[in-house]
Amino acid sequence: MEISSILLILAVFVMVGAYLYLPFMARSRRIRAGESHEVSALKAERDRVIDALQELDFDFNLGKIPAGEYPEQRAALLQKGADILRRLDELTPAASSAVNAEARIEKATAAGRADSGSQTAVHETSDDDLEAMIAARRRSQKSRSAGFCPKCGKPVLVTDKFCPACGKSLS
Repeated sequence: MEISSILLILAVFVMVGAYLYLPFMARSRRIRAGESHEVSALKAERDRVIDALQELDFDFNLGKIPAGEYPEQRAALLQKGADILRRLDELTPAASSAVNAEARIEKATAAGRADSGSQTAVHETSDDDLEAMIAARRRSQKSRSAGFCPKCGKPVLVTDKFCPACGKSLS
């Protein structure tokens, strides 16, 4: 036998082996894909719990939820979020385990609030103060606007010499 025929037979064996091993590779990919789907589902559920916590806090600050029910609902949501984070930690061991799950949910809830400082300021401000702030805001808006362009009708400012939309001279 020549060396080329031996190499050809060896190449055929390698190809057949790779072909037979291919289904095992596909199975391991499916397992990894299944895990990633589970992780993404858990992350989506975590986000829903965080949104629910934010809405609960907002509704409580507005007085829509009685003070007796709020701690129970909040504790239930925190427990649900902590369970989700524990399952996420089991699936992704690289996640930080130094901070407990409930503290991580609290931190995410606080970070997700759009304006956490302004929620308490609304309760501390009287109606007269609010009216004064609204009037000051209206005065500042009126001082900026000079009306509308006589040609195209677009709004113009006091400092504009020409209409920014059509270019007509405003002087």
